[in-house]
Amino acid sequence: MSTAQQPVWHLTGQVITGPEEVRSEAWVVDGRLTFEAPPAAMPTERLEGYVLPGLVDAHCHVGLEADGGVPAERAEEHAVSEREAGALLLRDAGSPVDTSWIQEREDLPRLIRAGRHIARPKRYIRNFAHEIEPDQLVEYVRREARAGDGWVKLVGDWIDRDAGDLRPLWPVDVLTEAIAAAHEEGARVTAHCFDEQSLFDFAAAGTDCIEHATGLTPESVEIFAAQDIAIVPTLINIENFPAFAAAGEAKFPAYAAHMRDMFERRFETVALAREAGVRIYAGTDAGGQLPHGLIAREVEALMSVGMSATEAIGAATWEAREWLGHEGLVEGASADVVVYADDPRQDVRVLADPQHVLLRGARHGG
Repeated sequence: MSTAQQPVWHLTGQVITGPEEVRSEAWVVDGRLTFEAPPAAMPTERLEGYVLPGLVDAHCHVGLEADGGVPAERAEEHAVSEREAGALLLRDAGSPVDTSWIQEREDLPRLIRAGRHIARPKRYIRNFAHEIEPDQLVEYVRREARAGDGWVKLVGDWIDRDAGDLRPLWPVDVLTEAIAAAHEEGARVTAHCFDEQSLFDFAAAGTDCIEHATGLTPESVEIFAAQDIAIVPTLINIENFPAFAAAGEAKFPAYAAHMRDMFERRFETVALAREAGVRIYAGTDAGGQLPHGLIAREVEALMSVGMSATEAIGAATWEAREWLGHEGLVEGASADVVVYADDPRQDVRVLADPQHVLLRGARHGG
């Protein structure tokens, strides 16, 4: 059903347009949000509750599972799971399959694609990435910048079997040239980084964002804040670190100890970044180790780093949408909204139970 065939929705209760901005009502007409009441003759259907912009999962992998790319039918299931959870804007942080067809589907969440991961041979998960040498990095970054939707995803560090621990993948001079090339192509760069040194290297090279960022230190936090480098900590996926450590301990005890240490101080690390003013956004890392549709859990986890409920919600709504160049609850915006029976600002666990989901003005579920 097209948005033109949808009823006029009358949103009542609390329409939460920002961290300190609430309206008592809004309408959805022809798939667009408005705060001007439509003509009285127009039939309307009322949806009452606490209204938020569609949630944002700023790090997920539609079309990717533990063994690599999956068929389109399975990728569609990923997207539907996100929609049912109220996540209506997804930043896909790397997938080996082309999921651009999702962007043509009005019933599926909006998708911002980063193209395929770029890594070194045998220095990342099998079947995930382009596996190249440093002298090819600039070429591949340009290729993925053109293929994606304004983002390029690099793998910044992974286990080095000779060293027996995490090590950066790229020389800083090559990395600097590659990130400059992405910027010339109009794309931003983000990177998978667990280790301490890779964070310094990517900051020196001019990156825009880091995923996970478990190796942040007071020194690198200061640099990130000064350079306005955002992080997406994926806290619910970092819960897997003890299992990663156990799997590698027999051959790589230094790696195992390193992973456990970063896990144990994960909340302290992200709290330090928050206190320094580093921008933090909510992302689940769904698609590799985790199923899709868990953004509410990630928002709840962000409260463990000292965020208020409103701040944690903002990391998955108002602030995240602005960062990714998408509108929230403003006049004339596409009606991508989620309605809750209770106030998520009082208990963020409410986010796990959306009562109504409107995507492009069409209701799904509820």
